[in-house]
Amino acid sequence: MASFFLAVRFILCYNGVSPFPEVIVKHFAKIYLEISNICNLHCSFCPGTKRAPRALDIEHFSTLLEKLKPYTDYLYFHLMGEPLCHPNLGDFLKIAHQEGFKVIITTNGTLLQKRQEVLMAAPPYKTVISLHAFEANDLALPFSEYLRSCFEFGQAMHDQGLVIYRLWNHGGADVRNSEILSVMKEYFPMPWAIDRRGHKLRDKVYVEYGNKFDWPKMTAEAGGDHIFCYALRDQIGVLCDGTVVPCCLDHDGDLALGNLFEQELEEILNSPRAKMIYDGFSERSAVEELCRRCGYARRFN
Repeated sequence: MASFFLAVRFILCYNGVSPFPEVIVKHFAKIYLEISNICNLHCSFCPGTKRAPRALDIEHFSTLLEKLKPYTDYLYFHLMGEPLCHPNLGDFLKIAHQEGFKVIITTNGTLLQKRQEVLMAAPPYKTVISLHAFEANDLALPFSEYLRSCFEFGQAMHDQGLVIYRLWNHGGADVRNSEILSVMKEYFPMPWAIDRRGHKLRDKVYVEYGNKFDWPKMTAEAGGDHIFCYALRDQIGVLCDGTVVPCCLDHDGDLALGNLFEQELEEILNSPRAKMIYDGFSERSAVEELCRRCGYARRFN
């Protein structure tokens, strides 16, 4: 039913018709909840954030979950930051499971060995491991050891949840892809089934490929006004201070719509700024300057 609802909504929006004149959306395909903006790496392709380091505690995490529960089933513990750095990750996973959420974690993979027991105790619905993160950092951990821990995790998590190895760097620093794939074959012997975004290595374990893109920033070159985006349609983001943003790429909260610690989500989604952004994209128009300078949104044009 939810997938049918989203499909109808997309068709209406694609043709410039607002399906919800009073309330922008009733249900999101996913919500990005940033449990922390602290990361253990400094990747060259990641913009990072100018915000002060911060991490949710259990009380505030529970408050946000209660407010987000009517709006989605899928919760991404990500926006900025490395979720495996959070000391309360195990508690967060258990609480989210109890509330009926399907949790997705995106990680750079460097802490998988240390946090594997935590992840196994309350397995995420999906764990996405960005294998290209390692090459942008000078770490003491040998590359072979990094790959071993990532692939052994995929073996251990078999049948416990989806594991996605992601090479999100076509058109960028993809010089080590062949090395990564060679080692991957030792842990997940071929043949691999062809998937629309990559390959199925075994049941519930995949490798996916993606193109490098430019994060939105005010100093980037504007791509024009004619832009469509799924922000406020199938997703929103919530920063670790409770700020609601239209999408998962608003790393500094430049398009702040409101704060969930002070307001209800329905009120935030019906704010003038949120409605302008939503209705603008319905007309294939980016009303916010930052959206005009988003390299990711250009792929939908």
